[in-house]
Amino acid sequence: MNSIQSSENIDHDRRQLSAIKGQLMSRPPLPPFTAETAAQKARLAEDAWNTRDPARVAQAYTADSIWRNRAEFIHGRAEIEKFLARKWNRELDYRLIKEVWTFRENRIAVRFAYEWHDDSGSWFRSYGNENWEFDAEGLMRRRIASINDLPIKDSERKYHWPLGRRPDDHPSLSDLGL
Repeated sequence: MNSIQSSENIDHDRRQLSAIKGQLMSRPPLPPFTAETAAQKARLAEDAWNTRDPARVAQAYTADSIWRNRAEFIHGRAEIEKFLARKWNRELDYRLIKEVWTFRENRIAVRFAYEWHDDSGSWFRSYGNENWEFDAEGLMRRRIASINDLPIKDSERKYHWPLGRRPDDHPSLSDLGL
């Protein structure tokens, strides 16, 4: 094999590795978003967060993702994973619903509400808004969240599905009047 063929083979191998890496790190649906794909992206995020698996959820974000969650500033997947582990150790029996508010190009704004209780059994419904920005591969590179917690009685809870993914026939935030 001559040096030209060797160089071509190396370039070919690099292109293949780049394509494989892109497939592994791609998180469809990809921007630019439509109403349908923005709703899919929000539901996929909701489903992942309802697993309460910090490692799984963190994979949806770029390695250098920037977050503002309430008054906390978080940088990168490792910090995201640690944050989520702390969150779900404190927010027990967590159940979440997200709904698209608006979208444009590579950005989606969602509103959400989740129910949880603390270790003393006090229940809360947390309401919030998130602004999301995605890279070309569909990974979230920026998340800005504003959240408020409302103490509720057990009898006021609206989310009663088994832990995990919200059933498809469960009412949305709008259906619940939230």
